Amino acid sequence: MPHRLALGPEWLQPDTIIQWLGPWALVGLALIVFAECGLLLGFFLPGDSLLFTAGLFVASGAIESPLWLVCLVLVVAALIGNMVGYWIGRAAGPAVFDRPRSRLFKPEHVVRTQTFFDRYGNRAIVLGRFVPIVRTFITVMAGVGQMDPRRYFTYSLIGGVAWAAGVTVLGYFLGQIPWVRENIELMLILIVFVSILPIIVEVVKARWEARRAV
Repeated sequence: MPHRLALGPEWLQPDTIIQWLGPWALVGLALIVFAECGLLLGFFLPGDSLLFTAGLFVASGAIESPLWLVCLVLVVAALIGNMVGYWIGRAAGPAVFDRPRSRLFKPEHVVRTQTFFDRYGNRAIVLGRFVPIVRTFITVMAGVGQMDPRRYFTYSLIGGVAWAAGVTVLGYFLGQIPWVRENIELMLILIVFVSILPIIVEVVKARWEARRAV
């Protein structure tokens, strides 16, 4: 059984959440992934560390469902979350952005979002999956920016498989290594760092290209 984590408030610790869910762990995990990927209220949820810990629990037998089923359910939950978030943004976005006194949601943000997807498009959809908070807002912003649905859902599926299944499988296999089981906190910190690394690379690359263009 994985050791208790010391990151963040206890009620947001991945092992605490999974243990609290008990026999409904897989259902609860699916709902959390859905909320984080599709509902703006889910931005504070510990997606990456939760998936990794879920893999640990499957490896230890604390979650009795087979690994393939856990991965399938989580991928489907992530994809459905993206679909819901996209259509929320597409349907409610124009009304929100047309509010003249809105300080956060402004029409120019739609233009910037469209420009962002036009430049990074497919990479943004896939890489955004691995970045906390970004994966929650990027799907709604894709809808607000009127991104082509077929294009968005295709790459959302690719990103969903890479993220939901990939991180869970990583936790499953690494969880069988004694050192990993004894240093879960360190592993989760590493996962958070790795998750934001693609965005750091993109920002540095964009700044470098901007300087060369001057």
